[in-house]
Amino acid sequence: MTEAPTFYEQVGGHETFERLVRRFYEGVAADPVLKPMYPDDDMEGAIWRLTAFLEQYWGGPGTYSEQRGHPRLRMRHNPFHVNPDARDRWLGHMRAAVLSLALPPLLEATLWDYLERAAFAMVNTFEETP
Repeated sequence: MTEAPTFYEQVGGHETFERLVRRFYEGVAADPVLKPMYPDDDMEGAIWRLTAFLEQYWGGPGTYSEQRGHPRLRMRHNPFHVNPDARDRWLGHMRAAVLSLALPPLLEATLWDYLERAAFAMVNTFEETP
């Protein structure tokens, strides 16, 4: 009996996740609140980290953990001022990126559900400014 394809495979694998993340960071690069959280000299690193994390989460290669260890999302985001405004901006750019993929509705909803829950979990302050 063959195994059912992973979500990673169903959405198109590496190419799809790379398109998603690059489109997302296009929005971030123009966002006055989020852009300062991503140093210019490490944008490609940020793209790699998010792509590798999402691929691993959805059943793709385990490269993220092999190179960076346990994801520890809350710990890794703790140094940043992630308030509801930053979360909503992040979600706005990510929503545009998800929509740009034109996934089948069930796959889109599954991906979006996770991203939305993850974004809400990263909020670490309710202060307006750092």
